[in-house]
Amino acid sequence: MRIGYACLTIGVQGAGLKTCTMKNANETRLKELIANNLSALEKIIDYNIANQIRMFRISSDLIPFGSSPVNSLSWWELFQGDFQRIGAKIKANGIRVSMHPGQYTVINSNSEDVVQRAFLDLDYHARVLDTMEMDDAHKIILHIGGVYNDKERAIERFIEKYQNLSEAVKKRLVIENDDKSYTISEVLRIGEKLNIPVVFDNLHNQVNPSAESLDEVQWINRCQRTWQEKDGPQKIHYSQQEPLKPSGAHSATIRIREFMNFYEALNAQDLDIMLEVKDKNLSAVKCVLCTTKDFKAKEFAVQWDLYKYTVMERSKEIYRTLESLLAERERGSTLLFYEGIEKALQIQPGKEEAVMTAQHVWHYLEKMATSKEMTGFLKDVEAFSEGRRSLSAVKNNLQRMAIKYNEENLLQSYYFFL
Repeated sequence: MRIGYACLTIGVQGAGLKTCTMKNANETRLKELIANNLSALEKIIDYNIANQIRMFRISSDLIPFGSSPVNSLSWWELFQGDFQRIGAKIKANGIRVSMHPGQYTVINSNSEDVVQRAFLDLDYHARVLDTMEMDDAHKIILHIGGVYNDKERAIERFIEKYQNLSEAVKKRLVIENDDKSYTISEVLRIGEKLNIPVVFDNLHNQVNPSAESLDEVQWINRCQRTWQEKDGPQKIHYSQQEPLKPSGAHSATIRIREFMNFYEALNAQDLDIMLEVKDKNLSAVKCVLCTTKDFKAKEFAVQWDLYKYTVMERSKEIYRTLESLLAERERGSTLLFYEGIEKALQIQPGKEEAVMTAQHVWHYLEKMATSKEMTGFLKDVEAFSEGRRSLSAVKNNLQRMAIKYNEENLLQSYYFFL
């Protein structure tokens, strides 16, 4: 079983994708952006390898205007070496990648112009994966689309338009239930008709359930029948509802106890889980560590170094509890550790704790900082204590100094990101 996340990262240096406006999308600028984005993708893949994350969704924004006439570059030829190098890393480390076109890629639209643009977009996604030399197990996920006041006709139109897709797309395409229009039973009907795999999304199913009442494991088992050997292991999407947000809103983080209950109900089935969650790689690492059988106590210490200042500025009590837990370094402590992290993240930093933490962080920098920077920090803290400056402003200044002095311990922590 592989566990992964989608598109972006938190706290990974140099892993940000860039784009531009259409009016600035000239050849030179596009080449610069593509080079940056491929470098960022490689850094993400390297991060995933180091953190035992074997599943990742590549952002559709990898190639700016990738399916638009605005980008006339033969980017798959110009950057072939980069694509192949990244693809080789992916294959060598058993990582499974996928792509997921956005909401405007709709092949069952009643507008032929929308359909043709969707075909171009799907061809673009297939070309990215083909240029990396990924096999057919690396998929493109698509929703069925709109209803257009006649669901049965819309389903028929999806089936008809599917026949006109390129073979490069067909061999990768999988379909997924959504939270508004198409239930898992309806998507299964389409998948079985077209003989293509179906991805089960648990939160979409909660929000938009089928008339047929099955539990999540039963639906997963039903979907499993649509996956053939050439498609790789069955893939599912997992997310949790964010409390107090509109129905279907993804949670800020994966609540680990809830996830573990879901994971254990699967009874070690051979499938891959894509997490859809706001904190991206952080939840993926959490779930990987809590489900791995080969537990290494040192990973516990590494994770604490990443989170400790974030916890310190929120709760002294939780900080002390987690430090004590760290000292035990037992396999069963991982779940308790992450539950403590989750509890801390629900607390807004108090003024006293925030100042104390900022001072701890400053200790890494004070030996290198100039007298002007020291005066600036002291003024920042004073202004924050008196309510004249925000905590984010204080932390932004600290982060700028951490970058200036290349203080890795700080730059790798989540203090500036959570």
